[in-house]
Amino acid sequence: MFSRKRLHAAIQTALARSPIVALVGPRQVGKTTLARGFVAADSGNYFDLEDPESAARLTEPKTALKDLKGLVAIDEIQRAPDLFPVLRVLADRPGHPARFLLLGSASPALLRQSSESLAGRIEVIEIGGFAVDEVGLAHVDPLWLRGGFPRAYLADTVGDVGAWRRQYLLALTERDLPQLGIQLAPAAMMRFLTMLAHYHGQIWNAADPARSLGIGETTVRRYLDLLAGTYLLRVLPPWHANVGKRQVKSPKIYWRDSGLVHQLLGIGDATSLLAHPRCGASWEGFVLESLHAALAPDESYFWATHTGAELDALFVRAGRRLGVEIKRADAPRLTPSMRHAMTDLNLDLLWIVYPGSHAYALADRVQVLSFGQALGLA
Repeated sequence: MFSRKRLHAAIQTALARSPIVALVGPRQVGKTTLARGFVAADSGNYFDLEDPESAARLTEPKTALKDLKGLVAIDEIQRAPDLFPVLRVLADRPGHPARFLLLGSASPALLRQSSESLAGRIEVIEIGGFAVDEVGLAHVDPLWLRGGFPRAYLADTVGDVGAWRRQYLLALTERDLPQLGIQLAPAAMMRFLTMLAHYHGQIWNAADPARSLGIGETTVRRYLDLLAGTYLLRVLPPWHANVGKRQVKSPKIYWRDSGLVHQLLGIGDATSLLAHPRCGASWEGFVLESLHAALAPDESYFWATHTGAELDALFVRAGRRLGVEIKRADAPRLTPSMRHAMTDLNLDLLWIVYPGSHAYALADRVQVLSFGQALGLA
């Protein structure tokens, strides 16, 4: 198993300054493994709400928790929303005799409850699958192909990877998504997910999926929001600026795990991936997600106009604007679209990220960087 030092350090720092820390992310990305590095699974301070015995121990939550000292971990917290008011009371005790590490499968209800009950007391850390800094630059291609879910990435064979991902998507459509209020039959839901895989890296249009599924566009948009709330999708909003041009106002969508995209598109190996018409879109999404993890921007957008000018990503960090273009090409060149983005968006810097190994300047404040250089790993 790979060391996840960056996440471990982020959790330690958060626990030092906040009485409650929540780790949120999709199922099976390693939240429980990380938590057990802080609280032993057989400790009286560890509660797994999918374990009937643990759940029974929290039947009277205030009684069960009030005398505990040190760090207390509660896994699958979204199963017990009534715990949030109790945690608020316990977090406000003088001296903080106990701190709480909450784990949730990225339920929107979890975040809503925490914001209402625990405002000012909770710090939320998003947990994804393996990142490039965890597996190393030498393993970028397998990470892109298999995705970052630990069981998929570490599987022994290509067949094992596909089998695990199929079961993951099956559980998603049959159990997890219906619990969030998606009322599609599992087969129809799988069709919707496949449509979203074909939209990966494209501007979203609810009309076609709605027509295909026989439901309203408003319902389709709600389903998209729920999937984004589970951290399975990234919905990248458009940047609006008064630049005297008609700008695209619909979001772009990306699957956050490249392996799930490949599963839904029927891509099983590296040869199939490189020959697939969606290869460039898959690479773009993989790079974009990796940059989000490495740079942690305050805000992120994409930009496009109806005349054809576009920018893959606009990151805002500490008031500075970083533009990002992702090109799967041997020698990217400066394009008119990039010049428009520099001027119209008043970019401080524009990065063109490509799979090569050399960095070079194309113009003032425009740099071509290898993937590793953009992540600060090369």
